[in-house]
Amino acid sequence: MAKRRKKRGGRGGLLLLLLIILIAAGGFAGYRSFLGKGQLPADPAAGSVSFTVPAGASTSSIGRLLEEQGLIRSSKVFKIMSKKAGYDGKYQAGEYQLSAAMPLDEIMHTLLHGKADTKRFTIPEGYDIRRTAEALEAASICTADAFRKEVAEGSFDHWFLEGLPAGADRLEGYLFPETYEVYASASAHDVVERMLAQFEKVFTDEYRSRAAEIGMSVQDVIILASIIEREAVVQEDRPVIAGVFYNRLERGMLLQSCATVQYILGEQKARLTNADTQIESPYNTYLHEGLPPGPICSPGELSIRAALWPEETDYLYFLAKGDGSHVFSRTHEEHLANKAKYID
Repeated sequence: MAKRRKKRGGRGGLLLLLLIILIAAGGFAGYRSFLGKGQLPADPAAGSVSFTVPAGASTSSIGRLLEEQGLIRSSKVFKIMSKKAGYDGKYQAGEYQLSAAMPLDEIMHTLLHGKADTKRFTIPEGYDIRRTAEALEAASICTADAFRKEVAEGSFDHWFLEGLPAGADRLEGYLFPETYEVYASASAHDVVERMLAQFEKVFTDEYRSRAAEIGMSVQDVIILASIIEREAVVQEDRPVIAGVFYNRLERGMLLQSCATVQYILGEQKARLTNADTQIESPYNTYLHEGLPPGPICSPGELSIRAALWPEETDYLYFLAKGDGSHVFSRTHEEHLANKAKYID
């Protein structure tokens, strides 16, 4: 009897094992079917749409966004296939043109290797808000009017904007000059925010500490840096020009910067007339002592550093030599002699 029971138990074990194998096979087949269907286009007749991968987004969150927007059939399949292909965690942030008519592997490949739908633009050092607006419109980034409206009225949360006077040019000096790449759909607000964020990145805690060390506000540093930016061409001249301005400020002398008058005029004249230097404006440093009320352009980092670390000299005057460099002098007599040599 014991042997018979053992025989029946062995037969039952085989049946149980066969059942498990059949269930596993069915489950595997179902799993393969699930993966196969999940890789098919979600809508073969769909057109192209814009899809944004947010910065720092995980593969799972990207999959959910794709499924929510109807671009793929299953976010779970997207996650599984991304891991299988070695793409997990490698998708790049950006804006892409995708279609629900694309199979899953094509969408994955596009997000990994495809170029995001972006535009590039460059704002050179020394551009003011007016020229920046014109450059953005010329590059088809946004209209000049939309940009200026954001500059005047947009809401932006950055520590260096606290206490700045309201007005159309309130952000002058803080729209950092740089080459940028933005999403093709970026608004004027997005562009301004990007430029302000770059300023905050460049103007480090070291710079803030240095400004406090020399008794300057951040605003005053940027005002002075903007003047240096418009006056200097040769890099070696920047800290020396900064030193001249500090010497004149300490002595209560007028800065007499042609760049500030050109800012008033709204044009870059090769030579100012006497009438130009007599234009009544708080920005006219030929008439008013001290720094003007605000920056006159967006300075680059080299000019900011020059304003923070000026070269200590006895110079009180400088003059453009016509080749981009400057000649410096300690007295008005030396300055007149240089003027006769290089200009008159």
